[in-house]
Amino acid sequence: MNSFAQKFNVSGQQDFAGVEFPLALVNSKEDALLPEILSTLALHRDEILKQLSTHGVILFRGFPLATAEDFDQFISAFGLPNFTYGESLSNAVRTNRTEKVFTANEAPASVSIFLHHEMAQTPVYPAKLFFFCEQAADSGGATPLCRSDILLDRLKELDSEFVSLCEGLGVRYSNTMPELDDAESGQGRSWHSTLSAESKEAAEYKLQELGYAWEWLGNGDLRVTSPILPAVKDFANGRKVFFNQLIAAFRGWKDSRNEKSRAITFGDGSEISQESMATAIALSDELSFDMPWQAGDVALVDNYLVMHGRRPYEGQRRVLASLVAGS
Repeated sequence: MNSFAQKFNVSGQQDFAGVEFPLALVNSKEDALLPEILSTLALHRDEILKQLSTHGVILFRGFPLATAEDFDQFISAFGLPNFTYGESLSNAVRTNRTEKVFTANEAPASVSIFLHHEMAQTPVYPAKLFFFCEQAADSGGATPLCRSDILLDRLKELDSEFVSLCEGLGVRYSNTMPELDDAESGQGRSWHSTLSAESKEAAEYKLQELGYAWEWLGNGDLRVTSPILPAVKDFANGRKVFFNQLIAAFRGWKDSRNEKSRAITFGDGSEISQESMATAIALSDELSFDMPWQAGDVALVDNYLVMHGRRPYEGQRRVLASLVAGS
């Protein structure tokens, strides 16, 4: 990839058995226009994706990207299948900027978005994520990233019983979706939008197809409980990963409709201990790398391998996202 990008060191970069986390690449053709960059990027696609599988995250810096449309072209150069926001079951309120590009979670700047694998609380989730920094915050606003295979190995050392329960029982998630979007909450997407349903009957049909249990509340809100989902997952490359939304749900699923103590159980309905969750949280915080955004940065994230979140911030921050479909 030296023909268009070179490795560089980014502050706080981690090393796991000689593998950088993240892999950071800077544009080595500063005078090149975007069409030339995109053409070269497409030629190196397979090599880049192989590197992604090894490192978990690739940061691209110094490329001529300024707008959502530029970002869309950058994504398109990879030729990967798009996973639209509309077809997702994401809990977050977002706004599409192009067909492929939408805003990251629009929760207020003071709200922390805790570590999670994108949509791992649902039966359908993306394989990869693209993030683009259109405008960096005045302060704060980093995207924490955590290798979940490393986290799982550490959890086995400190709480093997918890890991065994996660593997044997799976997990279920419960949350209440409002009738109308609530942009003040990280869990504020309406059931109409989440389920692509105009009526309660259409929502129930979708939930039944997906294996959810549900309850209609008197104010028109909808409380749902997922089917049993994996908390530890084996992927085709041989990795075993702590793949779930347990940390985000336990720490952050709280608003006027949701109480985090009711958000998660094991698959059989039994309680997940606070002590085990505290261990997982402490380890994930220890293992996290905070992505220090600069305007124009793109991060490509392997959603099967790496959790992400969002730190609180001050000033204006515009980070855009795009999802890649996968099995």
